[in-house]
Amino acid sequence: MSRRATADRRGPRRAATGRERGSGTVLALGLVAVALVLGLALAALASAQAARGQAQAAADLAALAAATALQRGWEACPTARETADRNGAEVVACVEQGDGVVRVDVTREATGWAGALGTAQAAARAGPASAR
Repeated sequence: MSRRATADRRGPRRAATGRERGSGTVLALGLVAVALVLGLALAALASAQAARGQAQAAADLAALAAATALQRGWEACPTARETADRNGAEVVACVEQGDGVVRVDVTREATGWAGALGTAQAAARAGPASAR
């Protein structure tokens, strides 16, 4: 009996497995790569959302400080800039809208994974309740 006859008796399953050996490893590595990319994307989005929240907090605090300063007769926008700076943000616009109301727009550099996505921006408006 020749070798060929012996290989044929093993059946088609046996002959095919030699060619496909290792394909499960390649598939598993591909799935791991996809999971890593998705994980990194989610980490970047979570970091960007955190930066946005920090920018909003800085804007809120700066607007409240500016409205309080205005109510006490001080200058509103320098107070807003100082407050935003202490919270890691930069005031890009500060507008006194009348009746003691101040609107403050800030930006904050995103850190970590969100740094690749740019800067976070936020705006806030504050003033006395009678100004509504």
